[in-house]
Amino acid sequence: MAAASAVSVLLVAAERNRWHRLPSLLLPPRFPGLFRTWVWRQRTMKYTTTTGRNITKVLIANRGEIACRVMRTARKLGVQSVAVYSEADRNSMHVDMADEAYSIGPAPSQQSYLSMEKIIQVAKTSAAQGMRIVRSEQEFQEQLESARREAKKSFNDDAVLIEKFVDTPRHVEVQVFGDHHGNAVYLFERDCSVQRRHQKIIEEAPAPGIKPEVRKKLGEAAVRAAKAVNYVGAGTVEFIMDSKHNFYFMEMNTRLQVEHPVTEMITGTDLVEWQLRIAAGEKIPLSQEEITLQGHAFEARIYAEDPSNNFMPGAGPLVHLSTPQADPSTRIETGVRQGDEVSVHYDPMIAKLVVWAADRQAALTKLRYSLRQYNIVGLHTNIDFLLNLSGHPEFEAGNVHTDFIPQHHKELLLSRKAAAKESLCQAALGLILKEKAMTDAFTLQAHDQFSPFSSSSGRRLNISYTRNMTLKDGKNNVAIAVTYNHDGSYSMQIEDKTFQVLGDLYSKEDCTYLKCSVNGVASKAKLIILENTIYLFSKEGSIEIDIPVPKYLSSVSSEGTQGGPLAPMTGTIEKVFVKAGDKVKVGDSLMVMIAMKMEHTIKAPKDGTIKKVFYREGAQADRHTPLVEFEEEE
Repeated sequence: MAAASAVSVLLVAAERNRWHRLPSLLLPPRFPGLFRTWVWRQRTMKYTTTTGRNITKVLIANRGEIACRVMRTARKLGVQSVAVYSEADRNSMHVDMADEAYSIGPAPSQQSYLSMEKIIQVAKTSAAQGMRIVRSEQEFQEQLESARREAKKSFNDDAVLIEKFVDTPRHVEVQVFGDHHGNAVYLFERDCSVQRRHQKIIEEAPAPGIKPEVRKKLGEAAVRAAKAVNYVGAGTVEFIMDSKHNFYFMEMNTRLQVEHPVTEMITGTDLVEWQLRIAAGEKIPLSQEEITLQGHAFEARIYAEDPSNNFMPGAGPLVHLSTPQADPSTRIETGVRQGDEVSVHYDPMIAKLVVWAADRQAALTKLRYSLRQYNIVGLHTNIDFLLNLSGHPEFEAGNVHTDFIPQHHKELLLSRKAAAKESLCQAALGLILKEKAMTDAFTLQAHDQFSPFSSSSGRRLNISYTRNMTLKDGKNNVAIAVTYNHDGSYSMQIEDKTFQVLGDLYSKEDCTYLKCSVNGVASKAKLIILENTIYLFSKEGSIEIDIPVPKYLSSVSSEGTQGGPLAPMTGTIEKVFVKAGDKVKVGDSLMVMIAMKMEHTIKAPKDGTIKKVFYREGAQADRHTPLVEFEEEE
């Protein structure tokens, strides 16, 4: 590194829980050889973190929202921040926020963010666990090889640990801290049970339904584990808990985790500041007795993914992004801005929404309110899914476990309901008013005072006329007969019902809002019209209404070549199992893609004979492109 002054290294939580095993700040003593190298490195820089001197500069060995979060605390403490970035992240938010930034290689994480020798010679990753559940002997070999490939690709280490699978447990973890003076404390527990693809999606602190005596035992057990290895810095001790609140040690993550904000919210602490102070040789800021638990906090991870398509991650630009207003009880932890790209190379998490209230029910209400104010256009997100999840009766009751989503899959992924006719009227009005605004702007620019559309009042030559409009609600086309009334209002007929509609557009904070009255019922919604889709966001939720495209303008059919599979997303072809001439059965594995740090096995959609394989191993495939062609059926 080219920094002129001493640099400390902060290795923080990776986006995808349980995959990265990065050592915590000031590397714990379980890596004794590594610690000696660390001290040597610091001494050559005329600086050691154990002298008690202040840290003046910190290198953050990560990207995205967690890097931005660390930088905010560093700035508060007057500590300079150094960012590292891949070629794909050159224009990212965490690079802009940093005082200094250094390129560390190409987009693939194993060649950049996970290449520790490029960041600092004295740090290395520990073994990774990429998780597979094997329910039968027949599945074992395939799942083992898949886990090894995933680990090798991301961490250059294909070691795999095999552990007993416990059905429907709770995942409860305890935040601990240790310092150089032999002190260790716990900051209570977090419940991270509700997961999809074995990855956390929503976390809360404290864990619901845990009695004070169990909470104390959990914390004390975690501290004993930390003290057993003379642990220094932030750590997370993870437990599996059964229905009777018996708990079993699972592992320790030697870092500050993605979900640490819920712990900060219930304890009133800044854990990144604690890390920096402990790294500088100070004692833990509070004793165990001084750490108190107040209220309840939730963290919802907002992802670019499609819950209706097995939570398939997505990539692309954030065309529109607006969030709830941040305040002392609402935090938006993000590493992206409107217009930024969610990259195919990394985890698809857009942000963490963190809320706090005096009790669990109040915090849950605040979470749902805030989720409705999180508006994103350009990518599929899990926001509506999170709303369904946080409103589920069993979740409200605190009956959570790791199989919660599979168990309640049907209720959480409800089929799309037809939009209310009133909503269709809102969408039609929004489209009409947008058209009028564009026409007015053109008229003003062209100085055409005789244009029949030049009246700012919306009157049309003091006459009424009817326009036939078609909107698309899901797969259904909806005909709307719109009568432009001379007083500026509209009569809209949908099927056999007529609605009286009146409204205006107004702008606020770079957003366009529709103020509307349908049959005397007033409403307000954020309006976004992108390409051929109308988006309406309100406190009641969001709706999407399409504008049908004429057939002669529509894009090519999205079906694959001769019924062959399409790439579900942009990614790299890791493994190809078939060749031209091979006969396959439905469900047979054709190839493996790696995208967004995940393996996706592409399976045969039908019985048939392979005519052509379009990609070789190592090639990049774009989303929705054909991967394999089948022979024509007779």
